[in-house]
Amino acid sequence: MELKMDAAALTDFVDAEFTQVKGDFVVEAVEPMQVRVRMPVSERNLRPGGTVSGPSMFALADVSIYFAVLAMIGPKALAVTTNCSIDFMRKPAANTDMVAEARLLKLGRVLAVGDVLLYSVGDERPVARASLTYSIPPD
Repeated sequence: MELKMDAAALTDFVDAEFTQVKGDFVVEAVEPMQVRVRMPVSERNLRPGGTVSGPSMFALADVSIYFAVLAMIGPKALAVTTNCSIDFMRKPAANTDMVAEARLLKLGRVLAVGDVLLYSVGDERPVARASLTYSIPPD
């Protein structure tokens, strides 16, 4: 399968279409059916106790699958999440960036299904695992 968007194209697209999250996510690598995305952690991503909040981790997982889908199908702003299940397995490191490694398991005409592992930078143990399904809009 051939890539339709690289890291620069994904970043430009999200910066233009979703200005509210501009700079919140950094696409580090794009390969067919998979991406690696970093979320620079700041004070707004933290919950009491100094750990990364669940909603921030969900956002990282969600945007990572979105990037993986767009990398394969091209810029379609209306591709949307239809399902997500996330398991929080351990406490993320405090004030440490997080990385998502996302891969598409199925890319059909109408639906894409993927898995994401979330890590604190510097720790090889995943802190969360998510499964997501995306609806792909018709051409």
